[in-house]
Amino acid sequence: MASDKKVRVCVVGMGIGRSNGRALSGNPRGEVVALCDLREDAMKDFAKELPGEQKLYTDYKEMCRDPEIDAVFVGTPNQWHVPVAREVVRNDKHVIVTKPLADSEDAARTLVEEADASGVVNMMSLGTRYGASCQHLGKLGRDGFFGDFYYARARSVRRNGIPDWSMGFISEGGGAFRDMGVHVLDAVWWMMGMPRPISAVGVAGAHFGQHGNGYWDGRQPAEEFYSKFAADDFGCGFIRFDNGIGLQIESFWASHQPGAFQIELFGTEAGAKLSPLTLYSMDDGAEADTEIKLPKQLEGFDLMAEEFIGAILDGTEFHAPLQHGLVVQQMMEAVLRSGETGVEERIDAAME
Repeated sequence: MASDKKVRVCVVGMGIGRSNGRALSGNPRGEVVALCDLREDAMKDFAKELPGEQKLYTDYKEMCRDPEIDAVFVGTPNQWHVPVAREVVRNDKHVIVTKPLADSEDAARTLVEEADASGVVNMMSLGTRYGASCQHLGKLGRDGFFGDFYYARARSVRRNGIPDWSMGFISEGGGAFRDMGVHVLDAVWWMMGMPRPISAVGVAGAHFGQHGNGYWDGRQPAEEFYSKFAADDFGCGFIRFDNGIGLQIESFWASHQPGAFQIELFGTEAGAKLSPLTLYSMDDGAEADTEIKLPKQLEGFDLMAEEFIGAILDGTEFHAPLQHGLVVQQMMEAVLRSGETGVEERIDAAME
């Protein structure tokens, strides 16, 4: 594909697909030429926001055969990430998948193996990792500002925030940890330089969702919905890495606690927290707390879109391959398995 061409994208899933679709469409070298969802009304509604005309598909396999589509964003429920993305790859189209990569480790591994073998650009869409504050801390870490990392805490907590608009969230393979914990887990792992995870111990379960409690904004869905709850509404754990770093990770869809979204880094030379973006260090023997005000720059999804499109058109490096999603999936699944077994789980990380 010549560098003066635009990447023609199909957006699958009209939930998170809208945010990603806006970013891909807003890039001067990208255009959304098709939408795919089971709900035609949702596609028509989103199409009103987009320039040009879009083909509308309700069958993802038919969409993948369209020669006028170069790349596909996959934003379905977790359970459909791998089936859709594998079909995309098998039709030699570039693919970008929202978090988490899959609903299980085995499914994630299968997709990564196929995508890598195909040679197409295969990438994760990660709004938190690509956010300005996360990017700033990651650069500082790679420049040696923090010295050696030895510990981190990451948490994503809602008071009443169980999703009630899709059965996929609360079905097996969904759950709070794969929906929310993945954001902070991926981001903190990346900021620390992506060390190799070796084990995890965790607790996980559900205390609200199956009773119709803790749903978004305090709403109570119909019993026919919440009675099918088959996922975790909290997952917490401790992950060990081969370089000695320890990570405490927490994710709650519902809790009797105030909401929070935070990452804290502990280094030998300095520390930091994500929100508000603050650095902690010593200055000539005195404690120095520095709150950072970043200049206006590309938002997370916009930066992600720029990198994805650049990788396709220019062959430039992209920094969030699906393989990263597989390692994050392995960490999540180890925490959740430990919650079931009550013992520490080993992680055989899929890292080169």
